[in-house]
Amino acid sequence: MKPIKILVVGCGNMGASHAAAYHQFPEFEICGLVARGNSKEKLNQKLQAAYPLFEDFESALEKTSPDAVCISTYPDTHEKFALAALEAGCHVFIEKPLADSVLGCEKIIAKAKEKDKKVVVGYILRHHPSWIRFIEEAQKMGKPLVMRMNLNQQSQGYMWEVHKNLMKSLSPIVDCGVHYIDVMCQMTRSKPITVSAIGARLTDDIAADNYNYGQLQIRFEDGSVGWYEAGWGPMVSETAFFVKDVFGPNGSVSITAKEAGSSGKSDDVDSHTKTESIRVHHADINSENKFTKKDEWIDMKDEPGHQELCNREQSFFLKSIMDDLNLDDHLDDALNSLKIAFACDESVKTGETVKL
Repeated sequence: MKPIKILVVGCGNMGASHAAAYHQFPEFEICGLVARGNSKEKLNQKLQAAYPLFEDFESALEKTSPDAVCISTYPDTHEKFALAALEAGCHVFIEKPLADSVLGCEKIIAKAKEKDKKVVVGYILRHHPSWIRFIEEAQKMGKPLVMRMNLNQQSQGYMWEVHKNLMKSLSPIVDCGVHYIDVMCQMTRSKPITVSAIGARLTDDIAADNYNYGQLQIRFEDGSVGWYEAGWGPMVSETAFFVKDVFGPNGSVSITAKEAGSSGKSDDVDSHTKTESIRVHHADINSENKFTKKDEWIDMKDEPGHQELCNREQSFFLKSIMDDLNLDDHLDDALNSLKIAFACDESVKTGETVKL
């Protein structure tokens, strides 16, 4: 069988990691690297390769005739690039969020069905054994659940440039929030009914109508509630950038990342997924209101790093193509989490609670 020819669009953090996965997999053959800056040259050097380089996506698509396209560009290009790739008969791996609007998301899903092509969205936490276990343990805590999560990033240098570019189209609670909203929906398996959110613009480096700090709250049909906060920038506090905690009637489950959660790690991409250990607390008490069970520690030190997670994402992308997997639920979940995130964005801008 011939390898799948794949065109890599966007050669920054995530694009470089996905390209490294394709470079390792004999089932894939990179037919081109596309980026406007010099990241594509740096990536070729890193991979010790000589893949064809392109400045422009459309011309690269036409010249290379790929079987698949990997899109890791800024979100405001996702819809245009994904639709063009699907129209050209390509399968698509695309970084989250699927698009920078709900309508754009729906257009991509419709086009994928029309062309009978696979679209896989980069929900990296769905491939992480520790996060899978975290969700499983949370589901044992009864209902309703209280879910508390954040990812504040004290970014500087290169990462602050990345964040400023991201904020040309989205806020942090939309761009990052889709991951954690997706996790909350998996934990509760319940329908979200209302969202409310607040935000603050802490720098003149971003557009007047955007904000670089946000916090959202979700109410679910089963009585569960969840909050998530995200802030980007050199002014952001690192004191509590890593909160991943769930509790219900039966007790609580917490991710404790002592090393990854330490000072100076908040804009390190590897630390965003690390768990290291999961603490399970049981609420059982006796007649004297004393706990009857000790807390359990689930050791997660052998967990995959960022590159291995990207490899697993690409293994799933490969399997979806080779085994003709039905991705309807995958895309419905991507659309659902994006709808919730944009409702939160609407709440920030209107000051109103939004019904879903």
